[in-house]
Amino acid sequence: MREQQIAYVDLSTGDIKNEPLPDNIRHMYLGGRGIDVYLLYNHVKPGIDPIGPENILTVSAGLLGGTLAPSSGRCHIGAKSPLTGLIGSSNMGGFFAPELRLAGLDHLVIKGKADYPVYLWIDNGDIEIRDASHLWGKDTIETPVMIRHDLNNEDVKVICIGVAGENLVRYANVLSGLKNAAGRTGMGCVMGSKNLKAVAVKGNHDLSIAYTEEALSYLEQLMKLIRNNAIMKELSQYGTPTFQKMMDLIGKLRNRNLQRNQLVNGQSLYAENLARFSAGMAACFGCPVHCRHRYQVPEGKDKGQWAEGPEWSTLGAVGSEVDCLRIEAVLASNYLLNKYGIDSLDFGSMVSWAIELYEKNLIDETTTDGLKLEWGNEELIYEMAHQVAHRQGLGDILADGPKRAIDRLGQNTAYYNIHVKGMSYLHSDDRMAPSHALGVATSSRGADHLRSRPGSDAHLLPQDTRDKLFGFHVPDMTAYEGSGKLVRWQELIYAISDALGVCKFQALFMSPSVIGYEEYARLVRHVTGMEMSAGELMKVGERICTLERMFNNRDGASRQDDMLPDRYFTEPTPAGPEGMKGKLIERDKYEQLLDEYYAAHGWDQEGVPIQETLVQLGLDQEPSHII
Repeated sequence: MREQQIAYVDLSTGDIKNEPLPDNIRHMYLGGRGIDVYLLYNHVKPGIDPIGPENILTVSAGLLGGTLAPSSGRCHIGAKSPLTGLIGSSNMGGFFAPELRLAGLDHLVIKGKADYPVYLWIDNGDIEIRDASHLWGKDTIETPVMIRHDLNNEDVKVICIGVAGENLVRYANVLSGLKNAAGRTGMGCVMGSKNLKAVAVKGNHDLSIAYTEEALSYLEQLMKLIRNNAIMKELSQYGTPTFQKMMDLIGKLRNRNLQRNQLVNGQSLYAENLARFSAGMAACFGCPVHCRHRYQVPEGKDKGQWAEGPEWSTLGAVGSEVDCLRIEAVLASNYLLNKYGIDSLDFGSMVSWAIELYEKNLIDETTTDGLKLEWGNEELIYEMAHQVAHRQGLGDILADGPKRAIDRLGQNTAYYNIHVKGMSYLHSDDRMAPSHALGVATSSRGADHLRSRPGSDAHLLPQDTRDKLFGFHVPDMTAYEGSGKLVRWQELIYAISDALGVCKFQALFMSPSVIGYEEYARLVRHVTGMEMSAGELMKVGERICTLERMFNNRDGASRQDDMLPDRYFTEPTPAGPEGMKGKLIERDKYEQLLDEYYAAHGWDQEGVPIQETLVQLGLDQEPSHII
């Protein structure tokens, strides 16, 4: 396998240099999210302003990116987050990361700030900083079209920001294509702060495979495994919105902020209702699942509206949370948010928070500039998307994210904001599921379901099967004991999939009969020639999670930042079937869960990695400044 390459681009000086990635760093961190956290810990000084020129932006392919590995198109983007002030880390699918590797590069480190809007053009490893003044103000749909026209090449792959990133919305995202979004932690805001509109890439280099015949044979086995899996089949038909019905029926949806945990007459948001709008299913690079709807609204006031998606998270953000039950309005909102480059999860949560504040007379029309904030008002959602993107009116406050918006509206509003570490949570209600709640709160990047969420593998299997799969006693969804160990176990496999650059939806997160540590180890050997056992991969996952923890600790994060919103502890779930209704998180038991979780990682009771753990993981000399 060819030597991996890192390109360093300083937008302030125009300096560009390429350097090889040392083998020992590759073995310790693999690629993608792993290499990114190493780069961030070594290049970002504690205490810097995330939207200042001292911050860096990393763009990385995974170790298996663009190869024969299933769904190896994931791209990782990192920086210090302007939303949380902690680790910024976001992941998206599509085709950009494979193209970056075909251009001869695996990682980008972008420093400084340009004097005027620019974009990077990467042509088979040659990097040019180009004027993007004509692109500034353009949306995420127009920008790639204009760049391809500039370069006279329709095959160029592009990541870009919209006007939300330009206007430094703290949760602005980075888009590639119609819906591939690095949505969380405000990476689009960091690009905007650097006057970086886009990165465009084209390459035609080869990616060698260490053991071609073995890799092809094993790929055939894995593809069959994935295609025959019942959950993967359902994702191929409905995409991630398939989760909506199940979560609603068991009372696990956040509705009207956190006032309800089931929809009232919300069947219109179930996945099967997307079928009449679907124009076919699309896939990311090398993916056999095809989980993305391409849709068009054929009639009504939204006639002609087209895009890709929505993901389940967006279905909740502009549907369930704000109680907007017309599916066409959700599709129109999905288009608007992607066009502007706004993270739908933070947007939906911030808007539903504002509506509840208005309902409870904690804010009024002097704050909203005359707007009446009402549940289910789709025109309000469209207006707020415009206001947030352009930082106008109430949107300017909401664009700052939870912590800063609370400071602006008053501490009496804090109780109603559903966030952890300054990042909003999606529309899942986890008051009845201690392991899920713990995963939300302990995620390194803020309230999150894509860092450790124990899925159906932990909850719908016989007890002996669960215990054998994980190697320890695994609780059911409503139990406490063992949840700390389970969350840590899941964190490691999430970190590995992000470092390899493959889709975690095909890992044990979703099903016990898809891809786990053993399968990943075999893929790494066949594709790269690197000999790594399942246990060694788990150690890499632990190293990544621990270094992210060190990054956050260095900027002041502590045990208190791993706490859930107060409402999780004080308000029982008002609805749901037997076993789900009347549930909340018991504070004393949650504190015990934190202790169990920290101990499983080898951290002390404040969540600080102990010296023995650092030595064991080779982190005791960080920052080492090797790259």
